[in-house]
Formats: sequence, C-alpha cells, structure tokens
Amino acid sequence: MGAFGAFLLTSAYGKMHWQGFKDALMKTLEISALILVLVAASNFLGAVFSRLGTPTMLTEYLIHLDLSPSLILAMIMALIFLLGWPLEWVPIVLIIVPILLPLVDKLGFDLIWFGILVAVNLQTAWLSPPVALSAYFLKGVVPEWDLRDIYGGMMQFMVIQLLGLILIITFPQIALWLPGYLYPSP
Repeated sequence: MGAFGAFLLTSAYGKMHWQGFKDALMKTLEISALILVLVAASNFLGAVFSRLGTPTMLTEYLIHLDLSPSLILAMIMALIFLLGWPLEWVPIVLIIVPILLPLVDKLGFDLIWFGILVAVNLQTAWLSPPVALSAYFLKGVVPEWDLRDIYGGMMQFMVIQLLGLILIITFPQIALWLPGYLYPSP
C-alpha cells in the first residue's frame, strides 16, 4: 500500500519518469534480496544453535536458577531493549527471539503476548537515547533539525511506549483480547 501510495503521489505531482521508477525498482530489489539473505542466514544460524542445544541449555540454566518467571521476563525484556539500541529488528526477531522462545514457553507465558511485548519493547528501544535509531532516521530525512531537538520531541513518545509496555505486562488481556476474539480456543 505504501508503494502504491508513493506511485500515486509521484504521478499526481508529475514527477513520475521511467528512470526514477527503474531506480526505485532496483533499490527495492536490493533491499528485498538483503532481507531474504538475512532471513536465510538467521534461519541457518538458528538451526545450528538449536541443533547444538543452545535454547534447551539456556532454558534449563535459567529454570534451575529458581528465579520467578516475572524476573526472568524482566531480564529478557532488558536484553531485548539493550539489543534494540544498536541492532535492527530483523536480527533480534530472527535470531534472539527463537533462542528465547523455549524458555518463554516453559515459563508458561502466552507466546502471542510475548511477541507483542517484544514489538513494543523494540519500538521503545528505537526511541531511547543514547542510540535511538529513529532519531537518526529522522535526522537523515530533515538534516536541518538539531539532534537534541529530535531527542526532546521523541521523549514524550518514549514515555508513552514505556507506559504501554507496563500496561501490557500488567494486564495481558489488552494484547490478547483481539486475538482471542478472532481465534477463540476450542
């Protein structure tokens, strides 16, 4: 839909020309190929880790520490938050999360709920200094804006994201109501 909207707007403003369209298609192909290579490489890495027993070893180690499930969840969320600063969502979701899923499942957490927590957590990390990848993306789009002003404007959204994350952790039904309504359990 975004590409179709961009196509419509470019045509409406009279800026559509064959060379620009061809360049956009090539850039899209490059990015799509890069993502597919990342997916293939992360699946291979995940398969190797799984075959070596890393998720099972991690699960057993953390279960035997006799920590509360809430504390382990807080540790997982802190890890994902810290990884969200320097990394894109793709390696975290495709490599780290599959390693953690057996642990989350063994602790008895709903996997849909956990996936939503990861998504909100990563969005929060993207808004959070010191790295705040979203700030650098915005700075690239509007170079004349000062990075300090961008950080200041993003802080209110980060607070809202953190509040949302706390609410979803405290009241899981916020995230589980719609999936439960669409796909009722038998």
